[in-house]
Amino acid sequence: MNATQTRTTRPVLIVLTSHGSKGASGEPTGFYLGEATHPMAVLQDAGIPVELASIQGGEPPVDGLDLDDPVNRRYWDDPAFRETLRHTPRLDEVDASRYAAILFAGGHGAVWDFPDSPAVQRQTRAVWEQGGVVAAVCHGPAALVNVRLSDGSFLVAGRHLAAFTDDEERAVKLERVVPFLLASTQAERGAIHHAAPNWTPSVQVDGRLVTGQNPQSAHGVGVALRDLLQRDAG
Repeated sequence: MNATQTRTTRPVLIVLTSHGSKGASGEPTGFYLGEATHPMAVLQDAGIPVELASIQGGEPPVDGLDLDDPVNRRYWDDPAFRETLRHTPRLDEVDASRYAAILFAGGHGAVWDFPDSPAVQRQTRAVWEQGGVVAAVCHGPAALVNVRLSDGSFLVAGRHLAAFTDDEERAVKLERVVPFLLASTQAERGAIHHAAPNWTPSVQVDGRLVTGQNPQSAHGVGVALRDLLQRDAG
């Protein structure tokens, strides 16, 4: 094992949206490929195993299929990754106790099926309360807006986080299409939201909570998550 690897053998679970359309607009969406592949690359290159799950299971819809991105290309051209993607388990079927961390990838689909998913709420609470890391990037923090801990408090209350900003939503002209504005809703739950300029990398680490603002933050979320897991394993 080299110096960049971690001794942890417990995997990270990356959760993908199963929602494939942008509301009434009917425009296709799904999970944003780079928000899964960039953290995966960082984690796997450090020897940390990664597994995938989705809300409904099976093959989730994909958005942001930028194959000029070498990390996306690395995974998209990998038959093993594509086979794994075709057969993701349902999130409500996985055993949270197996995982060192749970990471919610973004893509606009996440704002429709993450927030009210009982599986999202249950699995996130379980990972958190067993001492694991909870991470999310871009629209992935939509998973956290309704997660309550066993004491009834919102997981995000009083915690520093990043998420796709209201300004970024307006910039892509979807502020009236999405069911809610993510950053504003997090603030309503008591989160301390940090907004960087549009499309710039921004990662917030608050204890065992790791969040990133946008697709440009996906690599940094992977690095922060890797570093926390390596520290805990050390």
